[in-house]
Amino acid sequence: MSAVILVVEDEPSIQELIAVTLSCAGYKVMRAGDAESARMQMVDIQPDMVVCDWMMPGQSGITLIKQLRGSAQSSNIPIIMVTARSGDQDAVLALESGADDFITKPFSPRQLIARIYALLRRRSPHLTTDTVRHGELQLDPTTRRVTAGGRVAELSPTEFRLLHFFMVQPGRVYSRAQLLDGVWNMNTFLEERTVDAHVGRLRNALEGIDEQDRIETVRGLGYRFAVQSVSKPVAVGTES
Repeated sequence: MSAVILVVEDEPSIQELIAVTLSCAGYKVMRAGDAESARMQMVDIQPDMVVCDWMMPGQSGITLIKQLRGSAQSSNIPIIMVTARSGDQDAVLALESGADDFITKPFSPRQLIARIYALLRRRSPHLTTDTVRHGELQLDPTTRRVTAGGRVAELSPTEFRLLHFFMVQPGRVYSRAQLLDGVWNMNTFLEERTVDAHVGRLRNALEGIDEQDRIETVRGLGYRFAVQSVSKPVAVGTES
């Protein structure tokens, strides 16, 4: 699943540079020229990450970050602050305000992509293109194939995203609301029973290729991806 990144930058040339860089790297890009426009866009679509300039007309990037961190809907979104300010105190202020990373202008496109990928891998591993394996079950986001013992599972795009979300954090219990937020990735009015339907179809698809019952129901809480040990998933490949 390609990550959706909101670029908040008032200078058109820099906004274009960042947007093109991200698009070429395979990310989906939203654009805003100021804090108000950014907030309005996030009412309909919740991005997976925000790349935010510090100095903008109206409210500053620092103010926007504080507002995002103060909202339950956006409090966990990874944020990278982009600025021409390079002092140590500036970096400390950005991080203390809620930014996850801080990058100083001018910067190279490769540096920005590396920072974005590192942050996504740490905060949202289901949005990377690392191949994940548990036992014989292997999921490759690049080819969108799920295999086990040489057999291939036939999954819909939603079922694939759901399995990926489970596999990168095995053993963790997710409520239906958390799955709607993490897998469907939008401000949605879908009913929680939608999750139950997709989990049921995912289980049926995996039964045809894998002997283990991977998706467990945790009564009163939600679902988790079960593993025989608590070892971390094996990353077979990494994004270039």
